[in-house]
Amino acid sequence: MLFFLIGEALRDLRRGGRVAVSAVLLITLSLTALGAFWVLSLNLGRALVQWRDRFRVVVYLREEPPAGQVDGLLRKIEGVGGIQRLRYVSKGQALQALRRQIGGQASVVAELPANPLPASVEVTPAGPAMTPEGTRALIQRLSALAEVEEVQGGTAWVEWLAQLQGLLQAIGLSLGAVLALAAILTATTATTLVLHARREEMDIMRLVGASEMVIRLPLLLQGLIQGFVGAAMAVGGLYGVYRLALPTLEPLLSFTLGLPRATFFAPAEIAVLVGGGGLLGALGGLMAKGVRPA
Repeated sequence: MLFFLIGEALRDLRRGGRVAVSAVLLITLSLTALGAFWVLSLNLGRALVQWRDRFRVVVYLREEPPAGQVDGLLRKIEGVGGIQRLRYVSKGQALQALRRQIGGQASVVAELPANPLPASVEVTPAGPAMTPEGTRALIQRLSALAEVEEVQGGTAWVEWLAQLQGLLQAIGLSLGAVLALAAILTATTATTLVLHARREEMDIMRLVGASEMVIRLPLLLQGLIQGFVGAAMAVGGLYGVYRLALPTLEPLLSFTLGLPRATFFAPAEIAVLVGGGGLLGALGGLMAKGVRPA
């Protein structure tokens, strides 16, 4: 029975002709647009997580505290609130870090008469303080401490990435929704044409006792097949572009966003796209009109 229904659905697709092909292409376009913005958003999301994990507020101290007073100073700084972690960096540690950074020019540091670098405390803000407003408030509270000379830190770059991610999601959803609606209407038209072409055949099936579900099930399968084919083409096209663009994109992503590698959809996300294509096609089959039971 199942093979008969699938065979009928494939025959109905051939009957749909160019309209059926147009429905497949529109489903492909809608899912390609949605998928492209989704991939971009996923990679921007990864960059956001990395940047937020690396974000620090640096508190430069007026004077390097004696070793016995460091813990007390850290407790005082932590007491301003909105802090997840603290790390004290002494003048000596700061100078060693500078030597590692300049590499071959480290001899210049050795010629300095004294260590010019201040002691500092690296502050990792807690979640609520990661917003621009929260960070500004934290910096103001830290700057008010008597031991603090200067505070540096800001989340403008991280928040710009978050806004860009939201914009990409909105554009992708809007464009995908418009194309998806066009795909549903085209699939509905293709199924309606088949309904008219099979008018006499369906009347005979009703006369011999076939239920309305059995009569219309091939039309639903037709829509599903259109949707699955369109989704498969969309995923295949996106993956092809991803593989072709990867050698060019990876150095750019590494330099601008700090991502070592661009990622494609996980299997679960591919399943969502394919399922979405099937749903679009099935809706087109369900919405078809034109034949009423005798």
